[in-house]
Amino acid sequence: MTVNVLALGGIIQRLTARDKDGNYADVVLGFDDASEYSGPHPYFGALIGRFGNRIAHGRFLLDGQAFELARNHGDNHLHGGERGFDKHVWDADVTGDSLRLHHVSPDGDQGYPGELHVTVTYTLGDDDALQIDYHATTSKPTIINLTSHPYFNLAGRGSILDHELSVLAGRYTPVNSSLVPTGAIEPVDGTPFDFRTATAIGDRIGAASQQLEYAGGYDHNFVLDGKAGDLRLVASVAEPASGRIMEVLTTEPGLQFYSGNSIAAIEGKSGALYGPHAGFCLETQHYPDSPNHPNFPSTMLEPGAEYRSTTIYRFSTINTGQ
Repeated sequence: MTVNVLALGGIIQRLTARDKDGNYADVVLGFDDASEYSGPHPYFGALIGRFGNRIAHGRFLLDGQAFELARNHGDNHLHGGERGFDKHVWDADVTGDSLRLHHVSPDGDQGYPGELHVTVTYTLGDDDALQIDYHATTSKPTIINLTSHPYFNLAGRGSILDHELSVLAGRYTPVNSSLVPTGAIEPVDGTPFDFRTATAIGDRIGAASQQLEYAGGYDHNFVLDGKAGDLRLVASVAEPASGRIMEVLTTEPGLQFYSGNSIAAIEGKSGALYGPHAGFCLETQHYPDSPNHPNFPSTMLEPGAEYRSTTIYRFSTINTGQ
């Protein structure tokens, strides 16, 4: 198993995993040439910050003070703004099986308060697991919600609609037509969002549901079971033909499942033509638009405190479970 990570945006350019016959294939979407990531693409493999997902109207209050952020997705702020962490070259050093990336985001960057020092460490384990550890400190009270945005396809190419997904979440956060959470937290029971039992991604993606219509499929935050802060298993995906399995473990309270609905026709690795449902994302996170919903877990970071988060993508195969 190998992983290639770019200093540009901390992008996971390549990640190989073995199938049930012991053959390895690259299971993330992207480009063969690193220079292509400097052009437009849907955040293939990128580190996302300062704040993953959407903030309504690019606006939030912190200690009674209003802050205006860059609006780069209609009227909303998305994935850190016009020049988020995915568009910066990070300082990088390698120690053993770990890659350590560091970036300093200045006070006022994209509208965010405080100078933010961020370290992200990728570690490839002997158990076919890629661990991502996030750490940050700030000079002023601010908000933070870091994540990684790889698009997975456990078959290597083709559609992901036959991939079987399970998510350990009994609730999710519905969205409005702009895909921003309404503030409600609703049960998944009886909805197309119930993945507590493994279900093919495509089984209910076309069900009669206003939520699915808004997103053109799945692009929703799941409220994960278990205690946030504890590293725990939260999701798994199996691809029947290859026998590959990917498990997701995290300390985060939420998981954004995106079924790749809006991937535009784009030429990727080895000349593959990507399009809708060519890959899926499982982005560990705090809930989108959290600063504007007091009932959501806080994303505030104070001077003197430390932001820490861990996510693991662990691979195995159906026939061995190893």
